[in-house]
Amino acid sequence: MSSFNGTGPAGSIAEAAALEMMMHLSVDVAGRSELNFEAWRALLRSTCGGKPQAIEPNDFVGWMRPRSVYRLTAAALKIHCGFAATGHGCSAYRYERTHRDVRLSGVDSYCALFQIASRRAVIQNDQTVQLAEGDIALLDGGQPATYVSENGSERWLALYLPRQALISHLGFEPQGVLHGRGGTLATRGLRRLVLDSIEDEEPMSPTAVSYMQLALYDLLGALFAPSDPWPVSRHANKLFTRICGAIKDGFADPDFGPCDVAAEAGISLRYLQKLFTQRGSTCSEFIYSLRLDYAARLLHRRASLDTGQPLSEIAYACGFRDYTNFARKFRHRFGRSPCAYAGDHT
Repeated sequence: MSSFNGTGPAGSIAEAAALEMMMHLSVDVAGRSELNFEAWRALLRSTCGGKPQAIEPNDFVGWMRPRSVYRLTAAALKIHCGFAATGHGCSAYRYERTHRDVRLSGVDSYCALFQIASRRAVIQNDQTVQLAEGDIALLDGGQPATYVSENGSERWLALYLPRQALISHLGFEPQGVLHGRGGTLATRGLRRLVLDSIEDEEPMSPTAVSYMQLALYDLLGALFAPSDPWPVSRHANKLFTRICGAIKDGFADPDFGPCDVAAEAGISLRYLQKLFTQRGSTCSEFIYSLRLDYAARLLHRRASLDTGQPLSEIAYACGFRDYTNFARKFRHRFGRSPCAYAGDHT
């Protein structure tokens, strides 16, 4: 699986090369309405590796097309200034992507699968998800996976998302297959946004492309953000929700801390800390988490829109008094300095 991006989060050289190969191979079949199994398997293996197997090879019919989400120009097939995607359609099949396939591909991205028609099963990290028409799944492209369809006439869209950019927006690293049901508001909104973007032939300005990318990430967060896993009372849960709201409103103030949170919630500092301890965290950690998440979004926006905003200004806007402390905590959270992080998203 691959990702390449011209104005937003950049893929690696290996990812760009893989997408270039996919584009080159797909041009040869762009004018055909159908592919037999051997042609479809060769095309899929050249782009993603793996071992495709048809349930009925002699009756197999498939197709694959490159797609662009949020394009700058509709004329140049190989220029993708938004997110890379491929549209697929085929009869019943089984496709396995092993550790060796992942290693040889050399790419590191996530893949959002939009089930357009029919049904199929997706298996990753010993977790099996049944995708129905309208569903969306999020898979780790750096992990083995198996795909099985037995119904025939299946169609889906694969959207490739840079790993670090997705993790920084979601605030967690997805493990296994995340499944979004087609009936939810977030799923319908994300599906409509992506499919309409592919069908739209009107070019976008670079600034508009960047804002649309941010909107896509926000919808992914709304769809796949984890729910509260801790068993607490309804009263404590409502109180904690109110506390989190107060922190989100005040974290940008460098003077804001746990004492202010407790005073605003009308509870003792000890009880405040107990509420966070029940959830495996502390109030200070939560405040710094929000500040760093906000900093990552500002750095991404800075790179996407090329604003040239000083990094020290971003640090202060996120609630840090000095850049040194900000840089130290940012590196601890994301494994890179703010400067390097901003460079990766240019």
